[in-house]
Amino acid sequence: MKIRLYVCSIPLVLGLLAIAMPARLAAQSKGAIDFTAQVAPTDGRPEPVRQMTFCLLRKSLDDIRQEALQLEPDPDFDKFVDGLTLSPKLKAWMKKSHVAQFAGADFTKSLTADDIVDIPEFYEAYMSRNFGYEGEGFPKPAFKAKDQTANPEKYKQQKADYKEAIRKFIASAPVTVQGIEADLTKVDPHEKWVRAMSTHRERLEKRTLELAQVRYLVTQTETSLDGHGWFGALAPGSYWISLVGMQAVSGDVRLRWDVPVTVRPGETTHVELTNLNAAKSVSTAQNLDR
Repeated sequence: MKIRLYVCSIPLVLGLLAIAMPARLAAQSKGAIDFTAQVAPTDGRPEPVRQMTFCLLRKSLDDIRQEALQLEPDPDFDKFVDGLTLSPKLKAWMKKSHVAQFAGADFTKSLTADDIVDIPEFYEAYMSRNFGYEGEGFPKPAFKAKDQTANPEKYKQQKADYKEAIRKFIASAPVTVQGIEADLTKVDPHEKWVRAMSTHRERLEKRTLELAQVRYLVTQTETSLDGHGWFGALAPGSYWISLVGMQAVSGDVRLRWDVPVTVRPGETTHVELTNLNAAKSVSTAQNLDR
């Protein structure tokens, strides 16, 4: 009787082992990430990044942002220009030069005599700046207001001749172009373009955060007072430790991380997050003036 009980217990033991072993093997195959985060101000000592939420993602945050960019494409510059209340010639110039700001030394240096004479806004600003200038032979108009009705053909020709004289004068004295931006402030679309780009950047960041949190977030953790964090029970594979929607700040330094990490079965991967492996700030990478 005892022998029969002993023999019958063997299948029961084997069954229990069959149930327990996969769970044990699965636990052994899991990995973990142990990390510390520090940020150092310029010429200062590193400080722990305390009580900040770090995310573990299945995809690089920069790659997620590129995915979001497909859903929130950059503002169309030509379409922006079409919506401005400017002359057709100035709009054509803006599209060709990809310039949205009428100010600065680079802007004035880029202008040719033809640009200034042929584009109404530039010509008006130049004349406002230089009319009455008596040095270096600035052209004097020969046309008279009375001829506009009394002799329109003569008036038209003399005005055209005057513009040609201005064109030649600008080519011979480009220094006279300097400062005309002071008379272009009313038509300068720079602030409108900056607002358009800023609004787009906000939408892009919002879409990036949504994708990161909904589609690619594995888990998240908050760092301790000494800047230590832990991600446990991770399947083997590739991950990214990221600060999503925030930056670590110390003095004049603002950092975010998007660091790749490989998790191996049954191992704990140790990572140090510092200034050296921090990612570049997104906002400073934007070129608002195209």
